[in-house]
Amino acid sequence: MTTFYAQPYDISATGFYFESIESYDKQAKTLTNAYGHPVEEFEIQFIDGDRIDGELAKAWSVNQANLESFFQAVEYWDDHQKITYIIAVGQCGYAHQQVIDDLDLLDIDIYHIDSLRELAEQFVEDGLFGDIPDRLRFYIDYEAIARDLSVEYVETYINGDRLVYRMG
Repeated sequence: MTTFYAQPYDISATGFYFESIESYDKQAKTLTNAYGHPVEEFEIQFIDGDRIDGELAKAWSVNQANLESFFQAVEYWDDHQKITYIIAVGQCGYAHQQVIDDLDLLDIDIYHIDSLRELAEQFVEDGLFGDIPDRLRFYIDYEAIARDLSVEYVETYINGDRLVYRMG
């Protein structure tokens, strides 16, 4: 369960915790400040939940206007979709509206590995550099390949995992 706190911009009002859009709507409609006036604006703060959902909330820039769509994404997206969104919006500068309709259209290659060196080793093993006889594999400079890969690939840390990705 993902927990948020709605912090009123009105300093004479006290905010509230919520875990769903329904809970938020119910509490936000009835909240008044110390003078009995309704409170209309809140800062939405991620408090607790899955690490990936916290990172998604940060990339999403959760606020009152997009809170409902955020809760839908948390409920229906799998981790791969969440990671794709975090990379595209949170790290590559895409706007929310550019990617929200279809994450599958993004040309992002994501590898669940620890370093560019591991990616270089994987590429050699997969034959991307052609057939290399076993007796010559000991002479391959994986560090040099990793440096070359760093032109197009980026190492990142999402949801407690190290990843390497490339935007096409």
